[in-house]
Amino acid sequence: MNKNIFVIEDDTNIASGLQVQFSLAGFNAETNQAEEDVEDLINSIKKFNADIIVLDLILPRFDGFEIIKAIRKDEEISDIYIFVFTDVSDADSKARGLKLGANQYFIKDDFSIEEFVRKVKKIIENKEAMNNGENKISA
Repeated sequence: MNKNIFVIEDDTNIASGLQVQFSLAGFNAETNQAEEDVEDLINSIKKFNADIIVLDLILPRFDGFEIIKAIRKDEEISDIYIFVFTDVSDADSKARGLKLGANQYFIKDDFSIEEFVRKVKKIIENKEAMNNGENKISA
């Protein structure tokens, strides 16, 4: 697959679990615990040349909504595919995240890390197949 996936997650155990599972699934994975400001985080995303973002909404210095807004405003990275992976499960937050520009919204309690990574990989494969003109449909 060879895609660069940038994981923004402040829980060390979840971040390392995601990094390992994404690496096993064929992604180049980097994690960031969002301890810097938004501008520095955006620069880290650019430096890594991320194709995909996995984003928690509950972070130490700001919320993930700010990251979504900053990514979508930045022309250089505005088309990056964003997966929200969070404990924030209320309908208003989900609607807000998607309205701001998240492509997918997943609740951590609904998936193990392995299941989430498999789901992300399948979505990316299906998206690429559609972009390549293949009529491949699966869930």
